[in-house]
Amino acid sequence: MFERLNQIMMERQLRTRREFLASVGGGFRALALSHLLLQEELQAQAAHGGQPDLNGGLHHRAKAKRVIQLFMNGGVSQPDTFDYKPGLIRYSGQKFDPGPGLKVESVTGSPGFIVMKSPYSWKQHGQCGRWVSEVLPQIATCVDDLAFLMSMTTETNVHGPAVYQQNSGFKLPGFPCLGAWLSYGLGRLNEDVPAFVVLPDSRGLPYNGQGSFSSGFLPAAHQGTLVRATAPVPINDLFAPKSAAYITPESEKEGLSLLDEINREHLSRWQGDSRLEARIASYELAARMQLSIPGVFDLSKESDATRRLYGLDDKDTEDFGRSCLIARRMLEQGVRFVQVWSGTNGASGNWDNHSNIVSELGFIAKRTDTGAAGLFKDLKARGLLDDTLVIWTTEFGRMPFSQGSSGRDHNGGTFVTWLGGAGIKGGVSHGQSDEWAWKAVENVTASYDLHATILHLMGIDHQKLTYRHNGIDRRLTDVHGHIIREILA
Repeated sequence: MFERLNQIMMERQLRTRREFLASVGGGFRALALSHLLLQEELQAQAAHGGQPDLNGGLHHRAKAKRVIQLFMNGGVSQPDTFDYKPGLIRYSGQKFDPGPGLKVESVTGSPGFIVMKSPYSWKQHGQCGRWVSEVLPQIATCVDDLAFLMSMTTETNVHGPAVYQQNSGFKLPGFPCLGAWLSYGLGRLNEDVPAFVVLPDSRGLPYNGQGSFSSGFLPAAHQGTLVRATAPVPINDLFAPKSAAYITPESEKEGLSLLDEINREHLSRWQGDSRLEARIASYELAARMQLSIPGVFDLSKESDATRRLYGLDDKDTEDFGRSCLIARRMLEQGVRFVQVWSGTNGASGNWDNHSNIVSELGFIAKRTDTGAAGLFKDLKARGLLDDTLVIWTTEFGRMPFSQGSSGRDHNGGTFVTWLGGAGIKGGVSHGQSDEWAWKAVENVTASYDLHATILHLMGIDHQKLTYRHNGIDRRLTDVHGHIIREILA
């Protein structure tokens, strides 16, 4: 191996910048090459005044070309946020009894099953009259532009599997998430930035760690790129550390060129290993990101009004607000799918409110409400909602009865998701839970239906976007999924 390395070093000659970039750019194989050729064709059509038939989609004209997903990690309590139930007030303090023959189970223990009303006051908002509790006052001002899925369900009450299902459509690890599927199916909007970016909570990763935004069995290049919006170094290893003064632009170019040559020789013997191919592609992308990405994190040119809109002037809202603002800047830079997380792995400091709804839900809701609403309003003001889809979701809901003194246990029977932006009809709701907010009873929906609808808006037929794996044509929606047409504009 060392002899071959020496031979390569002796044989190779210094390349010009143009030759180096040509060599680096040659690493894309058939799928990426076809995407690049398609991009050139679409650009040529646009230059001649024509409208590309695909419009960013694969199977039909797309309504949205990019997505931002706000994921509330831990299980948002729907009877304390968006699902107003007078019945909980009426029966509060009584034993929970949904009717004969209906078994009531609790995941982590709720002795007594005593009905607990929401400790928050509620109001109707907007022309649509959407009920929202006082815990999310800023999102409440956006309801006329949002479509609410009021009867979302999941097949599990356990955090890890439920987070997997809401992201990948499967309860087990190893399956690609939504962002990875969109990267695989549609490619990048801008070749200088990733197609799929993830901004975790500043305090840590969510349940399942990086598995929650995995590329699964898809080529590894479609894995989400992790960006820590509030960290001193938002993207690890994008630049050499300051202590490494011996690394110059020239030496870095030479080193990358040699590494590229060695990697490609190895890849020629291991065709089909997407890990090495992804590593090569990551080096190529990193070289371009060194020029395109740093400005995204420089918020100095944002106005004071914009900073206030996102909550950057308040220590309680600053972290999530900064992630949302950088997410908007990522979209403007050409990132196709941005996922922003609220909440970490664990039963405190997130939406997993087992002990006390007042202190726990109040804390996490305040951290996110301003940033989420600010992002939506900012996208609308800039005209970005015309082709951007915004999604706010969680992995499951919570029970209508108390746990401990004033907490709530996990509930996969019903929870709430909302969408807004490109292709979405504002001021509407779809589905309904029972009088307790215990089980979905009308127009029941699941992750498969949400994913099918998102793909539809992106110009993709969810039944046609497949990848052959272990003899099966896998897809994001498995063998399920219906487009929720009632919320489409």
